[in-house]
This record gives sequence, C-alpha cells and structure tokens, in this order.
Amino acid sequence: MTATPARPFGRALCAMITPFTPAGDLDLEAARRHASRLVADGCDGLVLSGTTGESPTTTDEEKTALLRAVREAVGGGVPLLAGVGSADTRHTVRLAREAEAAGADGLLVVTPYYSRPPQAAVEAHFVRVAEATGIPLMLYDIPGRTGTRIEPGTLLRLAEHPRIVAVKDCSYDLLGATKVMARTPLAYYSGCEELNLPLYAVGGAGYVSTVANVVPRRMRAVLDAFDAGDTAGAARLNGLAVRLVEAMMCSGLPGTVTAKALLDAGPVREPLQPAGREATDGLRRVYEELLAVTD
Repeated sequence: MTATPARPFGRALCAMITPFTPAGDLDLEAARRHASRLVADGCDGLVLSGTTGESPTTTDEEKTALLRAVREAVGGGVPLLAGVGSADTRHTVRLAREAEAAGADGLLVVTPYYSRPPQAAVEAHFVRVAEATGIPLMLYDIPGRTGTRIEPGTLLRLAEHPRIVAVKDCSYDLLGATKVMARTPLAYYSGCEELNLPLYAVGGAGYVSTVANVVPRRMRAVLDAFDAGDTAGAARLNGLAVRLVEAMMCSGLPGTVTAKALLDAGPVREPLQPAGREATDGLRRVYEELLAVTD
C-alpha cells in the first residue's frame, strides 16, 4: 500500500470559466481579473480550457492566448493546467505541445469521446500524450460525458508512467478510486463537488471545482477544516455548500452556464444558452443564502 498521495497541483483547484465579450470574443482582460481573484480567494491552482472553460467552442489559438494571459496575471507560483483533450490523438498531442510552450505546468487530458475506444486504445492515447511533452498529466475520467470509463485496471498501468501523476475523478465510483489510490501514487482530485469531502477523506488530493468560480473560499474551507482535524466542522461546512452545489450543478443547466449567470461573466457560446431570468433569480437566492449563513 502506498502513502497518502502527494498534491502535485495543490488541493483547491478551480475549473475556470472562459470570459467572453458581449460580442462573443475572448475577453482576456476579464480572464486576468477573474484568475487573480480566484488565487487571492484561496485557489491553489487553475484549470483552463476544460469543460467549464467551454473548450469545445474555443479555437486552439484562443486556448493559447488564454493560458498566456492568465500566466501573466497570476505569475509563476500558481499551477496552471491546460485542458488539451479531444477525440483526436494527433490534435491532443499538438495542443499539449502548444500548452507546454505557452507556460502550462500540467495538462488535463480527457478520455477520447464519441468514438468510445476500448481500454487498450484509451491507454495508448494517454501514453502518446504523456510522451509528447515534459510536463505532468492529470487524466480526466468522466464517462457520463465521454461515453468511456478509464477502468481501474487501466489506471493501475498508466500510473507507472512518470508523467501521469493525477486523476480528475468524475466516475462516481468511490470504491474504484480507493482501490487505485491504495495501489498507486496517483493524486485523485474530485471533479464532482458533492464528492469533494468523501474522496478527500479516503486519501484524495483535493478537487477541481466549477463552483469554486463563485465561492472559492467556501469550497476550500471544507478541506481546511478537515486538515485541522475538525471533521464535524468540515461536514457542517460541506452541508452548507450543498444547496449551491445542487443549484449550480444538478439543475439541468451546465455548470458553465450557472457560474456565468452568478458572476455576470458574459455570454456562453452556442450551442449553450444563457440561464433565463427565473433560473438566474433562483441561483442568486441560493447563493445569497449561503453567504448570509457563513459570513
């Protein structure tokens, strides 16, 4: 059995939104401001151009420009992970190399989607990407979106690669995650806010959170309390955040949409649509209730 995993990118990571102007163009100044606020409010690192960052609708050039702008804003001491996953291995490799050249500290690589490759092909895909650069990988296991799981046996083999160091886990398989953590040094980051505390309690490294765009300090406070030995306090803080997590992530609207609605952070790109007035008002009520209870 291995020791508790290291935290190669810190504990509290935000899956950052990508701001756009009212005309729908990349808003680099807004991205700089938002990234700086997230770091000031307790985020250890930022994940750019992931699902929350609307990566399917941003160009390769926009991804590079966003990474460079955020690096400029937060400096060199904050880990930045670039989402480079796609359904095409060659494209993913190219994005990985461009991200490394633009200053990324790590790569978030999702399972190839839509084509539903078998496990041997999934493994080969990740190894190809890991061999393409000199920076570490966080594998993104989210079968509900990709249609393909990274099976625990595949993760056990991939953990042998020196640059595959972490997993963003959205598998909803706490047993499988625990088994992999017990047998490998992979750092597990929760990608589902409702499982942040449970995964952390069994040896997880932290989280990559969409909700942290809106309440970064409150998401981090749960882990801080747990690390201080206050498990009851961690559970209480986690319980307070549950209603906002549910409103943002389980309402039928994507987390990108709900986060931008609460932040007034500009439009989303089609095919996504902005939250309507009724949905936004409901989100705002839950958000304000959380602030009132915890301030």
